[in-house]
Amino acid sequence: MKFQGTERYVATDDLRMAVNAAVGLQRPLLIKGEPGTGKTMLAEEVAAGLDMPLIQWHIKSTTKAQQGLYEYDAVSRLRDSQLGDDKVHDVRNYIKKGKLWEAFTAEEQVVLLIDEVDKADIEFPNDLLVELDRMEFFVYETGETVKAKQRPVIIITSNNEKELPDAFLRRCFFHFINFPDRDTMRQIVDVHYPDISKTLVQEAMEVFFDLRSVPGLKKKPSTSELIDWLKLLMADDIPDEILRDRDQSKAIPPLYGALLKNEQDVHLLERLAFMHRRESRG
Repeated sequence: MKFQGTERYVATDDLRMAVNAAVGLQRPLLIKGEPGTGKTMLAEEVAAGLDMPLIQWHIKSTTKAQQGLYEYDAVSRLRDSQLGDDKVHDVRNYIKKGKLWEAFTAEEQVVLLIDEVDKADIEFPNDLLVELDRMEFFVYETGETVKAKQRPVIIITSNNEKELPDAFLRRCFFHFINFPDRDTMRQIVDVHYPDISKTLVQEAMEVFFDLRSVPGLKKKPSTSELIDWLKLLMADDIPDEILRDRDQSKAIPPLYGALLKNEQDVHLLERLAFMHRRESRG
């Protein structure tokens, strides 16, 4: 079965090839790209496109690799033993299965998303090397080995917040999601808002790409932010002319809070607008 994209997700030819290559090689697919370019959504759509269940493991700064396998609650077992609870005699009552355990023992092949792997400690990826390679791990408390019934399709996302270890990278098939060009962006907008005014999209995209090209912007607006902004423009019934006839001396677009996410970028645009007004007067 090949991934061809879905009605809800515009996948470029390169991205489709990367997904299918990773599936064919039975290697994790490591996806990088700007925040907001649809990395997490890709896993959801691959699961839908391949008709597989999706198991999601969202990584935090405090996440440890062991949590993906299982966690043993020794404190609860000690407390129950003091209370004379019969369930203390079976250690399995105190083992919480992790997302890898769920994926390995699922009755059908699943898509496993390991989301934002670079948020965790630098050792996190290395701590999963053996398990991802051999598709098995040992549970010390019960003496059992958990083996994958079928190898899950593993998609790992990274926002490039920190470098990933070479040993981990060697085991992955890598793909960088480039920021969509205008044609691809129009397709993405059409998927989300098929009935939107073409003129509004045209004018909004001019503003959006102009904004992304401003030198010194700390956080460029992303695809997801354009989608949010268009939703607001439609909800507030903003006339197309406001975007088309925008005054360069007023550099901040309407409802800018959907596009700009920090005060430094707002101040930068205000300074540019001020300089434009001075030049116009001169």
